[in-house]
Amino acid sequence: MKKALPFCLLLILALLASSCARHENKKPADVDYYTCTMHPSVRSQDPDGKCPFCGMSLVPVKIKANGVAPASAPETPPRAVEFNIPPRRQQLIGVTYATVEIRPLQFTIRALGVVTYDPLRRWSYVSRVEGYVEKLEVSSAGQRVAKGQPLLTLDSPDLLVAERELIDLLQSLDRAKSSDLPAAIDNARQNIAAARRRLSFWNIDDAEIDRLEKTRRPGEYLTLSSPFEGVVQTLQAGQGRRVTAGDPLVEVVDLSAVWVWIDFYQDDLPLLTNGLAITITSDTDPGWRAEATIALIDPFLDASKRTCRARVDLANPGFKLRPEMYVNAELRVDFGPGLAVPVSAVLPTGERNYVFVDKGAGNLEPRVVELGRQGGGFYAVRKGLAAGERVAGSAIFLIDAEAKVQGALSAWSTP
Repeated sequence: MKKALPFCLLLILALLASSCARHENKKPADVDYYTCTMHPSVRSQDPDGKCPFCGMSLVPVKIKANGVAPASAPETPPRAVEFNIPPRRQQLIGVTYATVEIRPLQFTIRALGVVTYDPLRRWSYVSRVEGYVEKLEVSSAGQRVAKGQPLLTLDSPDLLVAERELIDLLQSLDRAKSSDLPAAIDNARQNIAAARRRLSFWNIDDAEIDRLEKTRRPGEYLTLSSPFEGVVQTLQAGQGRRVTAGDPLVEVVDLSAVWVWIDFYQDDLPLLTNGLAITITSDTDPGWRAEATIALIDPFLDASKRTCRARVDLANPGFKLRPEMYVNAELRVDFGPGLAVPVSAVLPTGERNYVFVDKGAGNLEPRVVELGRQGGGFYAVRKGLAAGERVAGSAIFLIDAEAKVQGALSAWSTP
């Protein structure tokens, strides 16, 4: 008996070695180990092993070459088979059906806009001469002014010198005309034109220069008037204050027409075109609405918000829209007729979208569909359905649960 014991031990070791060899031979060369999808801590070399915690079949983990997993074959959609939910049970869980049909596809985009003034309707008066603010005709920012209304008066000795120079040149022209010297007349006219330009550079309008030529009475006061009807935006000048060339005095902006910059997400960019109709509303005045068109699409995206701006030009009677005010924008894009399915009929799973097609007598088929944009409670269907087919339009998640129980979709069943 003692002599037979070593032989038995050798026989057992040989059987274990052959068993391990068989397992090692069964494991593919590109598989590192097998693990459980629910319990990743489980590792095994047995291809047919089960998870000791939940009993699920183990899945292979491929060997990484240089830290990169080997390329896998293109993923194919999971195999779908019909399953059955008796009509009585469908009625109990509230299943209804919708018909896939051709219908007008219209998509609505809602966005937020900000009102701003038109830079071409804003005028900034900057002192172009040295002097003193003799009198302010406006008291503060926000004051409305009419076209041609005086804003302020400057007292400038330099202005008096320039006006006297123009008068002297006018007198020289008179003398040249009386002496009938063509060269002197041309020279005097050129000097007068240069003097007029110099005065216009100092914000003196042509009407005032014409008055000076007619009266030939110089003055040292310069009155600045509003070039249009608008609102005083800023008032930097103070009465009696000394100013030099380049000092800002007053800014006037015309708000009879404004711009609205609307932010659209980059996914909406393919739908935007110049001239596209858009509706503007305001929460400040719920009954107010304006119809406009897109005037400009900014080609640059905002790096932080990942949005693109579109500009709308709006008339603003009564100054209802004010700079920096928020407004609502609604854009409708019509794609014409197309195949559509209700949003409630689609089951999104992340990678794919499914619908459950009615096959009659309680039979349902899970089907992968390719969808377009969503609008008006419908998805545009690109691929996967045909007009006239019926799909489940409600209780989708309950149907999903039934499909999993019956193993109707291979991706949902246990490997």
